[in-house]
Amino acid sequence: MTGLRERKKQQTYDALSQAAIALFLEHGFDEVSVADIAAAVDVSKPTLFKYFATKQDLVLHRIADHQHEAARVVTAAEGSPIDALHRHFLAGLERRDPVTGLNDVPQVLAYHRLVFTTPALSTRMHEFMDEDERALAKALGGDATGEVTAAQVVAVQRVLARRNWSAIDAGSSATDRYPEAVAEADAAFARLTTRVVP
Repeated sequence: MTGLRERKKQQTYDALSQAAIALFLEHGFDEVSVADIAAAVDVSKPTLFKYFATKQDLVLHRIADHQHEAARVVTAAEGSPIDALHRHFLAGLERRDPVTGLNDVPQVLAYHRLVFTTPALSTRMHEFMDEDERALAKALGGDATGEVTAAQVVAVQRVLARRNWSAIDAGSSATDRYPEAVAEADAAFARLTTRVVP
């Protein structure tokens, strides 16, 4: 059972992130200071930094549960790692996982728009991707082929997610976009299977 102290820490963590994202969406990332966020939750700046190392992390922690996900999929896979990653991506599309870009919930769209259009957040997102790429390369053997394959997989996932988000941001629904999203994922992973991993 989680103790009272741990629950209070989690409540503060969640409150800080929620306040930050709400303020960023209303005023813009660059217009909101860390002091503004701390004041909104009635904590000090040093307290905020105990929970989040950077201003960017107040936003991007929401994707932290996906950190090194591709490496975990490959490590648990039986058979072709690319086939396992393909199946995993398709499952994400089916359940409208926001990380695939195929999600039209207004709050999710607003969150993606914030991340994709704010340079500081895009830069931090690429740092996350670099970490994912290194973890995936290690799971694929850690040699040159593993590194190349990991780079291509991460690029494919990024492009597919960005295309899905762009289509929905332009007015498509997730349901209408879904068949094309699946077709694009099938084509992209098929190319990886035939050209990268035997």
